[in-house]
Amino acid sequence: MFIETETTPNPASLKFLPGRPVMGQGTREFASPEAAEASPLAQAIFDTGEVVNVFFGGDFVTVTAAPGVSWSDLKPQVLSILLDHFVSEAPLFAPGSAGGIAVPPEDEELLVEEREEDADIVAQINELLETRVRPAVAGDGGDIQYRGFKDGIVYLQMQGACSGCPSSTATLKHGIEGLLKHYVPEVVEVRAA
Repeated sequence: MFIETETTPNPASLKFLPGRPVMGQGTREFASPEAAEASPLAQAIFDTGEVVNVFFGGDFVTVTAAPGVSWSDLKPQVLSILLDHFVSEAPLFAPGSAGGIAVPPEDEELLVEEREEDADIVAQINELLETRVRPAVAGDGGDIQYRGFKDGIVYLQMQGACSGCPSSTATLKHGIEGLLKHYVPEVVEVRAA
């Protein structure tokens, strides 16, 4: 098995491509060792002691190194962990029951209370995010989450390599904001959530 690596716009993050699906659907971010307990793979990567974020995408894993950590030392460790995981075909997540899991209604995940009359605008925004923005952001080892729309302002949250990237503000302001303003005239600004 061969695992490719790609740099990302965030110099602290590296994207690992195992050549097979990682997440069957959706994405998952682990921003702490405690959160990583849900996944043996994420936990093993955090156990190196040199990682601050692990992100699972459709066909990639993005790892963000702690400040001051050299990728020349960390990369072989992460590659070894990923090889062991994928060759052994271990499960991505620890088995468990749904007893302790609560899924909040979608409205509680939003930063702002949306108005019913904005439903068409929100649908247009989500369509653009899904078809134009998300594939580009995934190419850089991250993802983007819609967090609300109110009074012309779209709230978005960057994940994975994009969450700590020095150029994420430029991506939001100049790339995504320009795209949304062009196709959805009601959008006046994009803000990080």
